[in-house]
Amino acid sequence: MIGVYDCKLDSKSRLMLPKAFKKQLGPLLEEPFILKRSVFHQCLELFTMVEWNKVVININKLNRFVKKNNDFIRMFTAGVKLVQLDATGRLLLPKDLQLYANINHSVVLSSSANMIEVWDNNAYENIINNKNIDFASLAEDVMGSKDFNDE
Repeated sequence: MIGVYDCKLDSKSRLMLPKAFKKQLGPLLEEPFILKRSVFHQCLELFTMVEWNKVVININKLNRFVKKNNDFIRMFTAGVKLVQLDATGRLLLPKDLQLYANINHSVVLSSSANMIEVWDNNAYENIINNKNIDFASLAEDVMGSKDFNDE
């Protein structure tokens, strides 16, 4: 998925999925989504079932008899919710996840590879405009040594 969109929660904590995302998701809109806490930030992650199932395949490869793996799985799946669009194309953000991400009314939906991040507007702006992160150096560290010809 591609795009960053400003949205609003209605009074019942429902979020209208932007038309551009709906168009990109097509028939996947009929299936439930997975909504969960982010690993690294105080935001939420919205997965299609197809993408979530890919994540679960990797999670299931972990040996549950290794305590660190078991602890990771528990933390990674904490608060995971199955959510579905209602008849008018809205997603209900469960209160516990809304509280975790400090989402009140203004929301940013940001495509992030295999998922959509769901942010409180102010938190998103603070992360994007963080003066302590040198994006050029980060890009070089992460992508500079990658050989894209191997794929």
